[in-house]
Amino acid sequence: MDRKYRYGRHLYDVTRRYTLLGCDKLLDRVITGPSTATLEVGCGTARNLLRLAARREPGRLYGLDASHAMLTTAERSIRRVAGREPGRAGVVLRQGLAEDLDARRMFGREERFDTIFFSYCLSMVPAWQQALRAAMANLVPGGVILIVDHWDQRDLPTAFSAGLRAWFFGRQAAEWPEVHQALVELGRSGRADVRIESVARRYAYLATVRTGP
Repeated sequence: MDRKYRYGRHLYDVTRRYTLLGCDKLLDRVITGPSTATLEVGCGTARNLLRLAARREPGRLYGLDASHAMLTTAERSIRRVAGREPGRAGVVLRQGLAEDLDARRMFGREERFDTIFFSYCLSMVPAWQQALRAAMANLVPGGVILIVDHWDQRDLPTAFSAGLRAWFFGRQAAEWPEVHQALVELGRSGRADVRIESVARRYAYLATVRTGP
């Protein structure tokens, strides 16, 4: 991960507006308040967490990423915001794998998270099944997992869809249908309430996974 993002991290937030569609829509679904705890898995440059930190009541914010390089950029961004607005960017970052998520061991939390979200991250995790299970295990009863990720682009021009998959070939493109189908099956199983909606004509999907009380 560090080799992949060693240089790309510097352009990540510039290019994401054109490729990572639906991220801001996901953030609009994150409910924060004085006592909430929100975790982003695959937090990257901390762009999403800083947007949440700018809220009037952001609650406690946490970020997990496998890449030390990305976290270096994230820490720099957080310090910059905190310098302009002291107390407005309180985000706790940790390096680690999504499938190893443990609220107590990684973040020193005795309680689990109210919201955990993945923004174009879950399909990039080789052990994504374990990562999803770990997220559910670290969620409070009635908590929410939010996921935005690539879909099948079925309603987009064939050439565009083929080009997009070629760009991601060898990385996460092969996992897109499997991850989406696993979320569908999770909803069917009754273990969680799963709602999935299309983003930009099936360019991506936004999934809301709510656990039982």
